[in-house]
Amino acid sequence: MAEQARWSDMRYVLLTVVLIGATTLGGCSEGVLDPKGPIAFAERQILFNATGIMLAIVVPVMLATLGVAFWFRASNERARYLPNFEYSGRLELLIWSIPLMTVLLVGTVAWISAYDLDPPKPIASSAKPVKVQVVSLDWKWLFIYPEEGVASVNQLTIPVGAPVSLELTSSGVMNSFFVPQLAGQIYTMAGMATHLNLQADYSGTYRGMSANFSGDGFADMHFNVDAVPPEDFANWVNSTRSAGPILDAQAYADLVKPSKAVAPFTYRAITPGLFAGIMSTESQSDEGLCVKYPKSMRAEQ
Repeated sequence: MAEQARWSDMRYVLLTVVLIGATTLGGCSEGVLDPKGPIAFAERQILFNATGIMLAIVVPVMLATLGVAFWFRASNERARYLPNFEYSGRLELLIWSIPLMTVLLVGTVAWISAYDLDPPKPIASSAKPVKVQVVSLDWKWLFIYPEEGVASVNQLTIPVGAPVSLELTSSGVMNSFFVPQLAGQIYTMAGMATHLNLQADYSGTYRGMSANFSGDGFADMHFNVDAVPPEDFANWVNSTRSAGPILDAQAYADLVKPSKAVAPFTYRAITPGLFAGIMSTESQSDEGLCVKYPKSMRAEQ
């Protein structure tokens, strides 16, 4: 009876492990393990490579631990007991060489990938890149399309198969831009611009988010990336130009005020040089942020 109870308990333990594993893997359908673009795919491959290299030492160590425990059990009379053992050069070489090779392999993979996946490095493609200027606000995302002359809030629309060149900054608090299925995360900081390139190979809606805590509205600071066919992207640009407000200095001053869970909306036109003006933002009062615009923009107000 005791033996049956023990095997019954083991079955429950195994079932629990399987259910936890299935639940954990079930959360990967919209994450880094389900890439939809070349950058995200390459980053997943790095993760797999590094995991495989580390498992090459973790698995043997776990098996060796079980093997040592089994061999030196009390009932094994063939196991030699060496209480005066102190040093073995061969064992020292084995113990230190395997972790050293593991570190060298993982470091080599990371070093090569750091150059291949450098965020500002353009993606080789025959399609014309789409330029997007990104501003992290409290607590929302502003996407400016300088060549198309439109802008959107909490919605990034891109054409499938075309590289997207992002230039990112912040209106104040440092933040982190992250679209797990398309590219790695990169920080946004006030007064400076970072660069990130990504590409969607499949149509769909992908989740984008803030990966750096930035205040009360951080939990709602997410957006959708709509990857659509090139013709649908052109239609979206045309429809955006036909309706909606204009993103000028006053509209931006209203937008930059802290707000939570903002529904996506668009601007049909933008003031030239707006992103450069945002880059020079400084805090001048307790009421909010005041933007120092170039002379050409001040003249239009």
